[in-house]
Amino acid sequence: MFRWVYHVSRVVFGAWFLFSGLAHFLIPGWQPMGVHQPAIDFTQALIDSGLFTWIKVLEVLLGVTILANRLMPLTVIALIPLNVVICYWNFVLDPGVIDYIFGVLTIVFNAVLAWAWRGYFWPLLIWRGRPDYSLDPKLPETLE
Repeated sequence: MFRWVYHVSRVVFGAWFLFSGLAHFLIPGWQPMGVHQPAIDFTQALIDSGLFTWIKVLEVLLGVTILANRLMPLTVIALIPLNVVICYWNFVLDPGVIDYIFGVLTIVFNAVLAWAWRGYFWPLLIWRGRPDYSLDPKLPETLE
């Protein structure tokens, strides 16, 4: 059952990210600015600074990797900072029913994707590890 939930979430979330990223480049003026002034100011500041274009490039790249189901542990980690901002925008800067739905869906899709790859994340939580100062890349056997 979870396999089905994972793949549906992956396809919907990946398509959502890919569309949102590509729309910035293909549909001038499409970007929703929000209804409330803080959301409008925040989005305009991102656009004016040029950071918004980089965010949209990341959305395209992450949308592609999600849809291709490749580099998923790295993709899940890269999604988190973007989705923290998306949730903040939806829950704080531009609250409303639709925004709450998008915010909740963002959290759910992230949780589903992260859960499926959880085994790759546990080693990141080692409190006191030992650094490896060698130049050996320690590639997994599947890459050698």
